[in-house]
Amino acid sequence: MIDIKETLDSAGERMEMAVMYLEEQLARVRAGRANIAILDGVRVESYGSMVPLNQVATVTTPDARSIAIRPWDKKMIRNIEKAIMDSDVGITPENNGEMIRLGIPQPTEERRKELTKQCNKYGEGTKVQVRNVRAEVKDKLKKAVKDGLSEDNEKDAESDLQKIHDKYIKKVDDLLAAKTKEIMTV
Repeated sequence: MIDIKETLDSAGERMEMAVMYLEEQLARVRAGRANIAILDGVRVESYGSMVPLNQVATVTTPDARSIAIRPWDKKMIRNIEKAIMDSDVGITPENNGEMIRLGIPQPTEERRKELTKQCNKYGEGTKVQVRNVRAEVKDKLKKAVKDGLSEDNEKDAESDLQKIHDKYIKKVDDLLAAKTKEIMTV
């Protein structure tokens, strides 16, 4: 026999994971303001292994238009520069021998619209994941009716599932609206 509460909790957790992934993806989208999260995916070669940038340097935002990277070992400057150039960050690093600066350019109107489309694509992917979880659980509930679950319990569970689904779809929409506002603000 299916445990309805456990099934709904599991569905909620999976939907929450999809929303958390979307938050990570949106944090990496450059919105014209300096944000160290855009460097999260950068891996630097350090003594024979690839490590995250924040494990070989201090990354700060001295102002709204730049990111400063101060390596702990001065010999790492070339490797850090190369890692940033090879990544999909899209900003050319400038170094003065002690630290690396990334100047964040003001995005054009066209670029802002592209970034908004990219964010919406991420959001739509997340919504699809949430809907897939809902569909899987609905199928489980239909099978459970055949195995002896009462139809009233199944209808109640479906209505609860729909409420959980709507909550996470609203979260996705709110995240997208906030990111779009951030991108479009000049």
